[in-house]
Amino acid sequence: MELQTEQKLKEILELLRQGNPFEAQKILENLFESVLDCPQIILTNRYNVFWIDSVNRLKRIEDFIERSECTLAEWKTFQEHFFYAEDVYEPALQAVQHGFFSNALEFFKKHEDEKDSYQKAEIYRKIGICYKKLGDYENARTYLTEANRIYPNLGSVLAELADCYSLCGEDKIGKVLFREAFFVSPDDVDMDFLDSEIIKCLVKITDEKGYSGKTAQYWIPVYGVLTGIFNVKKELSSQEVAKLKKDIYALENENKDPSCNRELLVPRLLNCYFWLLDYYALAKENNSKISEILLKIKILDSSIYESYIK
Repeated sequence: MELQTEQKLKEILELLRQGNPFEAQKILENLFESVLDCPQIILTNRYNVFWIDSVNRLKRIEDFIERSECTLAEWKTFQEHFFYAEDVYEPALQAVQHGFFSNALEFFKKHEDEKDSYQKAEIYRKIGICYKKLGDYENARTYLTEANRIYPNLGSVLAELADCYSLCGEDKIGKVLFREAFFVSPDDVDMDFLDSEIIKCLVKITDEKGYSGKTAQYWIPVYGVLTGIFNVKKELSSQEVAKLKKDIYALENENKDPSCNRELLVPRLLNCYFWLLDYYALAKENNSKISEILLKIKILDSSIYESYIK
């Protein structure tokens, strides 16, 4: 690459980091007049054209809630298109990521004064995601903690908070929060924004077991327990134990229905059993109660039972 082209590319990358794809595009277009076969320029242009199209699509959305959802959806699409492609130019990808989430952060922070508690928690969650993607884990954790305080026990918020703690090297807290997130609502956990090694490891394990998509999210806590990754037990209150037993009863009845969705029900029920076993162990309950749950696991899925008792 010629020195002049290299300098122009550095200028482009800096504009991308600053969140200014339109100015970057002007330089790219000028470069194409003299440089036609540079892979770095071609890939950078490809990323930037997509980003500009994304900005224009989002500008047409007037409703804030819809636009906020679409903002994160646009990043998912960008990630799917380019992060896992055969040819990538990492400096440009990282520059676009920094610029994209800097702009998104500015957009979300304008709506911090939202009155509805659920929507406010969602805004704080998205601000937390932006800070996390920018590498500012402390601010991310602050906003995600506040989101959980405003509207407690959202699986989506707990998972992001867990991710933050793990990325900060506090795996013990991360494991507790991850396990809780996948117990509370595996459907609501957005895997696309989770970056910690804990979750990457569990995704790999469930993938190797043949699970994908939403089904995998139901099996993640099961394999988290079986592999010892989710090895930190949480003490449950009497109200939480009562709700857990009620959930188990409802799921067991549902499992008797031949038309039930066992693909999701079985891992959900296994996860509930694991939580109850943890409670019995911490509460030093008699062995007959533990044996009863172990027998239920054996009947439900013998292979999981064998893995659990090893």
